[in-house]
Amino acid sequence: MTLAGAGLVGSLLAMFLARRGFQVEVLERRADMRREGGSAGRSINLAISARGLYALRRVGLEQEALRHAIPMRGRMIHPVSGELSLQPYGKDDSQHINSISRAWLNKCLMTHAEETGRVNIRFKQRIQQVDFDTGALTVLDEAGGGTREARTSVLFGTDGSGSAVRQAMMRLPGYTSTQEPLSHGYKELTIPAGPGGTFQMEKNALHIWPRGTYMLIALPNEDGSFTCTLFLPFEGPVSFASLDSPGKVLAFFEERFPDAVPLLPELTHDFFHNPTGTMVTVKGTPWQVGGRALVLGDAAHAIVPFFGQGMNCGFEDCGVLDGCLERHRTWEEAFAEFFHLRKTNADAIADMAVENFTEMSSSTASARFLLEKQVEKALLNAFPGQFLSRYSLVSFSRVPYRMAYEVGTRAGGIVSELSEGLSRVEDVDLERAAQLIQERLVPFMKEHADGFRTEG
Repeated sequence: MTLAGAGLVGSLLAMFLARRGFQVEVLERRADMRREGGSAGRSINLAISARGLYALRRVGLEQEALRHAIPMRGRMIHPVSGELSLQPYGKDDSQHINSISRAWLNKCLMTHAEETGRVNIRFKQRIQQVDFDTGALTVLDEAGGGTREARTSVLFGTDGSGSAVRQAMMRLPGYTSTQEPLSHGYKELTIPAGPGGTFQMEKNALHIWPRGTYMLIALPNEDGSFTCTLFLPFEGPVSFASLDSPGKVLAFFEERFPDAVPLLPELTHDFFHNPTGTMVTVKGTPWQVGGRALVLGDAAHAIVPFFGQGMNCGFEDCGVLDGCLERHRTWEEAFAEFFHLRKTNADAIADMAVENFTEMSSSTASARFLLEKQVEKALLNAFPGQFLSRYSLVSFSRVPYRMAYEVGTRAGGIVSELSEGLSRVEDVDLERAAQLIQERLVPFMKEHADGFRTEG
């Protein structure tokens, strides 16, 4: 069988398939980053959490990944002026997400896939055409020059949001795909390590400078540095288009991100030399062509990065597909069940990711939001198993995304109502909270108990 794309999801899927005894050829359009020092693709750091770690656990790589990860226990909020504040992610420090290098993880997965002895990764191979009836692939061999024809019985597309496999599917009758680009782009910047590899900011946090329609974030790296990402509109009064000179960039940062400026010695250099990335939400249907081809990961459902779930969702795809292959005798049956299980959940996390941009860029800076987060934490501790938040379900459990979305809507309403008129979390009415939880959350969870069954 053939797999298009040796990125994170493709390399992990190759391992799952190899464990089932299949011989897998992987066609990767980029050079081998382990030998030529290429990038891992998109530059945004990864936040790996419960879903991604579970998938790695199933192929024996969870502990190796965690040894290269840095726990982030909350959001460290950087106001324009004033003191920093930490907003914990979970009910206690045991609930945290982890910063991990995209490049390191991708290299690790490729190497372990090859070490199975059943996976052959070929680099600089670009799929140009697909004939789903015959399994013929037209491949541009950029390594050797010229084009060649390859044949496969089953084709998996894990080739990202611009997937050549998905584009070939879209030419078939009955297939649809939408791409919704975000009006914001992103730019990578770097805060170097301090003397002796020390961290110049709090190590165990995801740092956010929320500024309404735009923001700066920073995630820690193993070497003591932080990878910063500036999210900014492409056009407008404050945008990538308006910051067209080093002087304007420096003045903008000194005004809007004053505490970050001393930490960014290569600010203007990085700003004008690093590419401006784009973000897109991809939704399509179906994801399969009979039992002959299937897309998954970003190729099927690319999402924007504001819930830190793109890779986690793609890794979960691999585990769910593995379960489908276990239950069915034919590829067609397995692919059909996979689409049925994952489509609604992929759409749910795509919508939550877009909504979370507003939360990160503006809500996190408001006193009301901070109070509501404190109330939410109080309810999580006071009513374990009965009160569940959207963030905790998405990041710290494997409850299907659609259920996390629905429960989160109800839980958010309860928190908002209990926070009305409060000035401090100690005054929250726990008796009223118990009543609201019993009225709105518990019946819903009982009614949809089957929906809470984890996938994969």
